[in-house]
Amino acid sequence: MGNLDPADWQEFRDLGKRMIDDMADYLEGVRDRPVWQPVPDKVRTALDTELPRSGTPMATVYEEFCESILPYPRGNIHPRFWGWANGSGVPIAAYADLLASVINCTLGSGENAAMLVERQVIEWLKQAFDWPAEASGVLTSGCSMGQIIALAAARQAGGSWDIRRHGNLGGPQLTVYGSVETHHSFEKAAELLGIGREFFRQIPVDRDFRIDPAALRDAIRRDREAGFHPLCVVGNVGTVNTGAIDPLEELVAVTREEGLWLHLDGAFGAFAYLLPTHRRLLACLNQADSLVFDLHKWLYLPFDASCVLVNRPDGLEAAFSSNADYISRTDRGPAAYEVAFSDRSIEQSRRFRALKVWFALRTHGLDAFADAISGNIAQISHLTQLADASSSLEVVSRSLLNIACLRYVWPDAQADQLDRVNREILSRLQVGGLAMPSHTVIDGKFVIRVANNNHRTTVADIEFLVDRIQAIGDQLTDRPPKAPAGDSR
Repeated sequence: MGNLDPADWQEFRDLGKRMIDDMADYLEGVRDRPVWQPVPDKVRTALDTELPRSGTPMATVYEEFCESILPYPRGNIHPRFWGWANGSGVPIAAYADLLASVINCTLGSGENAAMLVERQVIEWLKQAFDWPAEASGVLTSGCSMGQIIALAAARQAGGSWDIRRHGNLGGPQLTVYGSVETHHSFEKAAELLGIGREFFRQIPVDRDFRIDPAALRDAIRRDREAGFHPLCVVGNVGTVNTGAIDPLEELVAVTREEGLWLHLDGAFGAFAYLLPTHRRLLACLNQADSLVFDLHKWLYLPFDASCVLVNRPDGLEAAFSSNADYISRTDRGPAAYEVAFSDRSIEQSRRFRALKVWFALRTHGLDAFADAISGNIAQISHLTQLADASSSLEVVSRSLLNIACLRYVWPDAQADQLDRVNREILSRLQVGGLAMPSHTVIDGKFVIRVANNNHRTTVADIEFLVDRIQAIGDQLTDRPPKAPAGDSR
């Protein structure tokens, strides 16, 4: 029988110490490297090999990692990464992930300290968002999984048909509602749970990209008249395109009047609730029936760490609990433990992702994260101010959160010219390793999208981005260069 523990524990210790030192150097020097760089053909070849049948010394494998993997990351730990909605990674949480892998607990059920840590973390998160003590929750891989879990809880709570026993056939046709700006993961959840894409009603938005409550009421009324069973409304707490926040107070009113489940997608935007400047705007966050949010976005934790909260004590268990003999309760021993997280979600095997949340909050405290979030919002405000002051930049959308969309413009430019130049600007920023915003299309315009979930970003980084956009745009359109952003001359 093969031995999978180290043959030489001292050699294992020495390699571990080297790894820790190397990773600390890597994080400390992150600003000095390109944000992103293409993977060379040589590396692609090295990472496309046959299944190894025999082993390689662990130090050699680590060297391969350093040569072929470490230099070519996604880039989201870099201070000038603002693409999509990726967090920047708190260093202490990386140590926690190592520790979690060493003790290797699975958090489905049974008494152990890891289960207590997840319970503690969920209680802290409920307190952070002022949710009631009796609310339930579970940590997940991301909001995509959270949408499925929350919608399944809504389906179980709001259906007149025992769908767990009988399935969808023969029951009422459920309908769910969200704006056209709702993240595609909610549509996937509707598909996977048998509701169907056709019955996810995408409601129009206003000029600020927020759901239109009147149109929502209309859609619900029409579905009732057609014999359908309206179930759930999803409200956006920061849309992925523009950071728009739906009118939450009105959504609470609509769902209560109509007897529907209110689900809030707060993937990144929910954390603005931590700020006194934004708490009133998000005051209804704790009046929803369910809320999802990613700790690996605007709480800066390493992937993956997310949470779903349900505003009733047994809402998750009603949708997911199992009475299988092999996971039943006993009077004594580990199986006597009263909580089973496997009864709150799809997964029985669950990794100890709660430890990095616990480490990060214990190490830094919630206020430090709130300060970083406030700083990100201020940096995006600075970005829009610089763009507004420039004759060659147009802010296409702005938000009260951490997202702004802009593009390079010039007089008499045609729509296709603007799109072509802005695509090339973005490409040069990314491929050159200068900065990593992403893109989207708003009102038919290709725009550069800056989503700032980065605790390492500084105002100087924002000014660098504006300078580079203008400089590349000027070069592409053969226009005279301008003074750098923030230059008072």
